[in-house]
Amino acid sequence: MKAKPRDIAEPASKTVAGRAPIKRPMKKAPQRLPRAERQARVLEKAAEYFAEHGLTAQTRAIAEACGVSQRLLYSLFPSKAALIDEVYKREIVGTFKAMWFVQLKDRSVPLESRLNTFYREYYDTLLTRQWLRLFLYSSLEDLQMAPTYTNAVVTHALEIIVTETAHELGRGVPADPAHLTEVGWLLHGAVSHLAIRRRIYSNDNTTPSDAVIAMHVRAFLTSAPALLPALAPEPDALAASPSDGHITRR
Repeated sequence: MKAKPRDIAEPASKTVAGRAPIKRPMKKAPQRLPRAERQARVLEKAAEYFAEHGLTAQTRAIAEACGVSQRLLYSLFPSKAALIDEVYKREIVGTFKAMWFVQLKDRSVPLESRLNTFYREYYDTLLTRQWLRLFLYSSLEDLQMAPTYTNAVVTHALEIIVTETAHELGRGVPADPAHLTEVGWLLHGAVSHLAIRRRIYSNDNTTPSDAVIAMHVRAFLTSAPALLPALAPEPDALAASPSDGHITRR
């Protein structure tokens, strides 16, 4: 009698009796970021790179630092110049708070307090290590970041500071705009250099920055009367005496 053929083994792929089929999780396709969000991330990384390595880097190195391909970098920003311009708008100008102008003009608050508040916030939120290095690198490369920022933002702040100081002290405001801003730079430059000493030169002086800023504000207000002109008399405050030609006050 012929032996019965053995049962052919079932393919391994078949479900084992009594067990549910194993379902493998499906891989999700990587989610594409919205263009604006991707640009913001690239700008953040580009600012960090520029602050550490300067603005002369090749776009290939910049793209690698930003975690994108060079092709994608060019799709987000048409040129390296355009990328630097957007970094300037975001990291240099974008950190200045317009509300500071309003607060500096608020005469319900003593001027010394206004100046201390403004420069403490300016020092803490704007004059960071990254901001300062970007600003200095742009100046070394003869780009327009520093002059544009100074003309558009700092000059206006200095005009307010000197005008408010003159009002507080009963003095006049210099007629020459260049003279006016130089008076303001005495304080603004002192605070800016404090940030450079601490955050660029790594000066390890332990005096708290708030205390140093208060010293500079007090020194500025103390010296300001000698730097600002006396108030001009009102046009109708003086009149010539018809009898002797002397100036008499009405």
